[in-house]
Amino acid sequence: MFDHPCKLPDGSFYAPATLSTMQWGFLPNKNSKPILSVPSDSEVTFDNLSSEGMVEDQGRDPVRFFGKFGVAESDVLKDAIEICASNVEHNMATDGPHIIIGPIQVDGAKPGDVLKVEMISMEPRVPYGIVGNRHGKGALPGEYPQNDGPKPGANKEHPELFGSVFSFIPIKTITGKMFGTLKTTSGNEVRFPIQPFMGTMGVAPNTAEKVSSIPPSSFGGNLDLKDLTVGSSLYLPIQVEGGMFFMGDPHFNQGDGEVALTALEASLRTKVRLKLLKAGDPNIPVKDMKDPFAETPDYWMPIGLDTNLDNALKKTVRTAIKFLSEKMNMDNATALSYLSAATDFEITQVVDETKGVHAHISKSDFEDVMKHEAKR
Repeated sequence: MFDHPCKLPDGSFYAPATLSTMQWGFLPNKNSKPILSVPSDSEVTFDNLSSEGMVEDQGRDPVRFFGKFGVAESDVLKDAIEICASNVEHNMATDGPHIIIGPIQVDGAKPGDVLKVEMISMEPRVPYGIVGNRHGKGALPGEYPQNDGPKPGANKEHPELFGSVFSFIPIKTITGKMFGTLKTTSGNEVRFPIQPFMGTMGVAPNTAEKVSSIPPSSFGGNLDLKDLTVGSSLYLPIQVEGGMFFMGDPHFNQGDGEVALTALEASLRTKVRLKLLKAGDPNIPVKDMKDPFAETPDYWMPIGLDTNLDNALKKTVRTAIKFLSEKMNMDNATALSYLSAATDFEITQVVDETKGVHAHISKSDFEDVMKHEAKR
């Protein structure tokens, strides 16, 4: 691939991870300049970069960090090495950890429109990943990591003093499928299939302030929704001219909740299609859309976000009712009854300051409804 953002010979676009295309720990805002401008329905390939091995409690030296686990320098991504060797500033105490690529301007996008992001492909860039657990974070802060915590002098020169715990997880290919692997204390191997997805995708928020990459919000961001695998779509309500789409935080796998703090973090080459839906387009999931909404081949997935998990659930239920009312011609009471009887509401993540809940509304339940609505 090229070392700069560009249009490829096949008409698609490419965005690498370089000092000129990325932000470390912060998201684009309304004043950000695009690294690319693309028409609607464009395919864009991102060389996404996990920040594992790059942050201060890992020494800000990916060659040395991954070398401890037996990874050769030739198997460490060059873009990670170059960024860490630069003078780009990053403070893990105040900044988000994520390498964010973008923004990408979508021609004609205006506030009130919706950007549909279709996941086309996700290819691992390395055969390994990291799960991290840091003090004061995760679902069990104060209980894990099980050590005495950060000590005086903790910095990138002395990363061991932070007391963070990292699990190195090699990827094995078995009969054509990829698995993450862990060892029990007796040396036996635990294997789980990987399902790559992007943890962070969004459009620029309408603010001139610096925006941390950690908490998700109405513009998307660090949703950590594991269902956004190949074949899925994410709908994002646009807040600024051009939409200004960004991406980062690649994952090989995650369980709902993401309880340690991170999931299986690892770098991905991700191709998406960016499709602009103008205000009023019937393909927008709900009218006057205010929050992200996801879709897979099997499910419609309203998303609720709030610092309070109960409120995140309530927001998800309200959006689900609105969707069923507008798209499936159900009255509100019937919609609520259906959701209670047949829909799972699941915790997306609880570790990113703003918590997430998402619903799985089964498309197969509405086959007859959709056939009749289509005839009207």
